[in-house]
Amino acid sequence: MANLIGEYECKLDAKTRFLLPVGLRKQLDPAAQERFVLNRGFEGCLVLYPMNEWEKETARMSKLNLFVTRNRKFYRQFHNGATQISLDTNGRVLIPKNLLTYADIKKELVLFAYANRIEVWAKSKYDQMMSEDLEQFADLAEEVMGELNKDDNE
Repeated sequence: MANLIGEYECKLDAKTRFLLPVGLRKQLDPAAQERFVLNRGFEGCLVLYPMNEWEKETARMSKLNLFVTRNRKFYRQFHNGATQISLDTNGRVLIPKNLLTYADIKKELVLFAYANRIEVWAKSKYDQMMSEDLEQFADLAEEVMGELNKDDNE
């Protein structure tokens, strides 16, 4: 699994493209071959998966029993809007109009890279979410990470 990291501010050009920052491009596995899948994410962002990571995610999902209603619903929602894209010769990513609308991205955006994905946020929405979540971060950290420490001490 990739271990992408970083937060990058970008701007859309008139054709709804943004330049993928060099610092982020250097972290990509060559197996992705500058190909990606962009789809709807949680909390109103988009998620950009390097192609090799998308293939791993979909391989995991292919094990779902699609005769189970919940699994079908999840599979559909996860793939809703998924679009294959490639970097152009200048290292830019084109965001389709339907995904721009979903994420409410106008001009400024933030790329937030973690694990095997890059979240693509409208800058205003990202700033708002991060400032709201900051207030509860200590409680969240204790809830999520507290159990891990118990296991290490036993």
